[in-house]
Amino acid sequence: MHYPTDINLLLDALRKIIILVFRLCDLSGLTGWRQHLHIFKKVKKLYRRAQGSTNSFRRSKKRKERKEKEMKEAYKKYVSESANIIKKAKDTIETPIEFELKTIAIICDIKRYIAHGERQIEQIVRRVLDGEKIPHEEKVFSIFEEHTEWISKGKAGVPQELGIKVCVIEDQYKFILHHEVMEKIIDVEIAVPISEKALKMFPELSVISFDKGFYSPQNKKDLNEILDEVILPKKGKLSKEEREYENSDYFRELRRKHSAVESGINALENHGLDRCVDHGIIGFKRYVALAVLGMNLQNLGNIIQEKKKKEKKQEKEKRKRVA
Repeated sequence: MHYPTDINLLLDALRKIIILVFRLCDLSGLTGWRQHLHIFKKVKKLYRRAQGSTNSFRRSKKRKERKEKEMKEAYKKYVSESANIIKKAKDTIETPIEFELKTIAIICDIKRYIAHGERQIEQIVRRVLDGEKIPHEEKVFSIFEEHTEWISKGKAGVPQELGIKVCVIEDQYKFILHHEVMEKIIDVEIAVPISEKALKMFPELSVISFDKGFYSPQNKKDLNEILDEVILPKKGKLSKEEREYENSDYFRELRRKHSAVESGINALENHGLDRCVDHGIIGFKRYVALAVLGMNLQNLGNIIQEKKKKEKKQEKEKRKRVA
């Protein structure tokens, strides 16, 4: 996955449309796309011009206006050629052909990428030519993995990431008790549901520690009703009572234990979650579940091995005493 912009997402859609339409023509005996490679090179050249014509901060007002005019002209040509390719692709798939299973599947894919291309053209026109700001919820960050989200981390070096957040509950023995793929969900919205699900599976669960990002007054109230103790640092300014509670030895001791989940997150990344190679949201959820299972099995294996080592050591010491 590359860094998403409206113009390179449009190019992705056009590339897939051109390849799939040529494949359809090859299977069905249609003509008109023999020079498909030339068509793509032409539109890619226009994409490069649009990419290199982005407006920059210039001191001279005239230079700035000239640069903006050049940028809009480059975008117009790119959008115009892209619209022509999409129109040609639509005309091709509407041509009467003998439908087979292969051709039906290809046509469905072409229609899907055409929809992506038309959306990107509309957003480019709105953003560059009309000067409109595109709302975040209308943006798509990958035409191949449409579930991809923009994750603002706010950390130095990694201000944002592309993917989907996963929430995990890990116990004191480093086993992941429950996990949840946070599709279109923020931290505050998942704190109570994931705790309730974990409690159903493990009724003896009594204390859970959360990050500050999960805090809300309602979450704290709801979690205190279902758990014996909730370690949930408050966002913002603390009252005198809240400051005393969060500075207490009990709270700080349990809060320090929370940092162990970071090693669990790192272990999950080592078990495949650093980069998901499966496709679609169903494939992503399956991949996460398998990574969690793999980590828990490895942890169980480590415990069994340590137990066997301890038993061998005790047996060896026993033989020494007998001798």
